[in-house]
Amino acid sequence: MNTKVQTDWLVIINPNAGRRKGERDWNKISSLLIKHGFNFQSVFTECPRHAIEISRNKIESGFTKIIVVGGDGTLNEVINGLFLQSKFPTTTIILGMITVGTGNDWGRMLNIPLDYEQAIITIKECRTFVQDAGIVRYQNEGDEENRYFVNIAGLGFDAIVTKKANQLKEKGKGGPFLYFANIFSSLINYRYVNALITIDGQNIENQIFSMNIGIGKYNGGGMMQVPGAIADDGLFDMTVIKKISKPDVILSLRKLYNGNIIRHPKVETYTGRSIFIDSDSRIHLETDGESLGHTPLEFQIIPKSVQVISGSMIS
Repeated sequence: MNTKVQTDWLVIINPNAGRRKGERDWNKISSLLIKHGFNFQSVFTECPRHAIEISRNKIESGFTKIIVVGGDGTLNEVINGLFLQSKFPTTTIILGMITVGTGNDWGRMLNIPLDYEQAIITIKECRTFVQDAGIVRYQNEGDEENRYFVNIAGLGFDAIVTKKANQLKEKGKGGPFLYFANIFSSLINYRYVNALITIDGQNIENQIFSMNIGIGKYNGGGMMQVPGAIADDGLFDMTVIKKISKPDVILSLRKLYNGNIIRHPKVETYTGRSIFIDSDSRIHLETDGESLGHTPLEFQIIPKSVQVISGSMIS
């Protein structure tokens, strides 16, 4: 295997991110990278999961500095490529991001500017932060699969809403308003699920509406369903919304955005390193905005395993 370490940056661009902003704005972004003195090799993704393959292969060919031009889903794929490669310890790879997605929740956590030039200046300054990652094992129509993630996993109602939002993205639609509208449309036929949750050996059994397991604190375009999450403390933060009336869901929407949802009497919070979830009927899963499989689910924290470039302060 070639042992040479590349000095250039690898830039992975998702042309479909942000309703094709990745494609439309690439010439502007590349010009700004050149203006600020970046030497880089650029690669466009061509299909779902392609960024996993690109990042894995390019790291194994010697790249240790990567810029993601896309949204949270593109970043998630690059993270999975990072963990699947075998050449370098994961913490020796530096990840920066220029956000062009619709949610940008991971970038929000790390105070990455939305302005392209300011984001590039942030990358150039290269203030790095080593955060936790997680891995979840899940079922997908009879097959066991796994996925790494660096922000939030959503289960139950949250995953149903995300799946609808992703289907709209595939049709070129999206944005916070449509995500909000999906919440109302998904409520109509949604049913509660009996779940057994085991957190570091502690068993909890209840009827569940929705759950979030967080490394970061933002999802769904700025919601704070795990407001206490700290990205480098070696723990998942978990918010469990138990059986709640549908009118109460609507009345509580503001609390999903300001973090006060955890004060609701039907909500419980936990922290842990290992979480197992089983259920009498399927509970669906999404991680970092990517729709995946369903229960049974097993989560494990991977402490301080990803080196990322952040803004001046992390909230």
